[in-house]
Amino acid sequence: MAKRFSRYAQVLAWLDQHVIKRLYTERVRRVILQSLPFWVASLLTGLVAVGYEELFVWAEKLSFTWIQTHPYLTFITTPIAFVVAWLLVAKLAPAARGSGIPQVMAGIELSNPTTHGRIAYLLSIRVAIVKVLSSVILLLGGGVIGREGPTIQISAAIFRAINRLQPAGWPQLSRQIALVTGGAAGLAAAFNTPLGGIVFVVEELTQTHITRFRTAVFTAVIIAGMTAQAIQGPYLYLGFPKVTPSTGWFLGIVVLVAMISGLTGALFAKSLLWLNAYRQRFTTLPEKAAWVVACGLVLAGLAFWVGTEAVGTGKPIINRLLFQNDHSTPWYLFPVRFAGMALSYSGGAAGGIFATSLSAGAILGDGLCRLVHVAPSDTNLVILVSMVSFLTGVVRSPFTAAILVLEMTDRHSAIFQLLLGGLMAQGAASLVDPVSFYDHLKAGFIRETMAQPVVNELNENEKIVEAD
Repeated sequence: MAKRFSRYAQVLAWLDQHVIKRLYTERVRRVILQSLPFWVASLLTGLVAVGYEELFVWAEKLSFTWIQTHPYLTFITTPIAFVVAWLLVAKLAPAARGSGIPQVMAGIELSNPTTHGRIAYLLSIRVAIVKVLSSVILLLGGGVIGREGPTIQISAAIFRAINRLQPAGWPQLSRQIALVTGGAAGLAAAFNTPLGGIVFVVEELTQTHITRFRTAVFTAVIIAGMTAQAIQGPYLYLGFPKVTPSTGWFLGIVVLVAMISGLTGALFAKSLLWLNAYRQRFTTLPEKAAWVVACGLVLAGLAFWVGTEAVGTGKPIINRLLFQNDHSTPWYLFPVRFAGMALSYSGGAAGGIFATSLSAGAILGDGLCRLVHVAPSDTNLVILVSMVSFLTGVVRSPFTAAILVLEMTDRHSAIFQLLLGGLMAQGAASLVDPVSFYDHLKAGFIRETMAQPVVNELNENEKIVEAD
């Protein structure tokens, strides 16, 4: 026994001398220490994204129940929800309003040694909490909003907080990498689309070469996505719709639908910018409150007239069109949803436009199918192309939109048509405005943030290492 123990000791000593010490170098130790906080942040992002989704599902179901059982009460509940959601943002965290993606973009641009102290205004745990509360309350009242953009801002706030909480002397990744990685993890967990999160970083969040961020982004996307899957299972956001790949002359219809949807998406973005500019005319609290109440009352009227399809995220509408399409959706549903999205966004509360833009694109695509007499077997493909194109018209990220829809449906046979639709929509939307909706808002948030007092949240000994 003694000889055997001695032999084991010799083997362990040899391994320590020739293997462990060579593998566990100072560089490896540094990389592990740098990555550990991001692993924790990614895990938290996955958990928060799942919890946020469950809150959204609960709020949407409850709002549908109220509208169906007590439609007249909508004229009370919707304006109240609009006002409460707006007041939460206006009084506690003004940067929590709207989508959240422009705030992350602005934070990334401000994450340099001279302006990083101002990022707390855009991305903090307080902002994240207000974001959740405001958006859920707005959805309870029938707001036409999504949770994907807010999830990205919440995720970036989590990554920023974890990055700041590291003790003095701990080897850190840069602030910029923390925010970029947080945005990617948030999108991946929200949609269960890991590739979409990676493409989103490349196309929307940063113009820097992906090499600088690749390790952090890939790891965060994997951990956040797997955490969400561990709780919800390997689900698809939109299931498996039947799609018949088409080529030849049918590509002409794809191009036509893509251009119309892209133009419409760009016009929607222009409408939101115009409404936001119009709101600036109201300077006193009563005037602002009156605007918010008016938005709520108009949306309540639309909900009373049309029903539950006028409100909410729009995901049930997409599922109906892709899986139970009776080709009798009323023509007025698209303008109703268009107006509902604009009213909800311009109310000044928190809420995203990713999911609602996809639903608007699905409705528009279904209507165009009937207008040009597309065969029922080809309808789903046109609807998916229209979803990609409308979202592209709004956010000007054609590859992100195409990859998102591809991963949400697992319809790889349609990848070329989706990419073609995104590119055609991008070109058509540029005719309306060469600058994306998010870029317009990012510039506004940067100006707003720079007008705030500097908040120095960093410890004296905090050391930022610009490394990957």
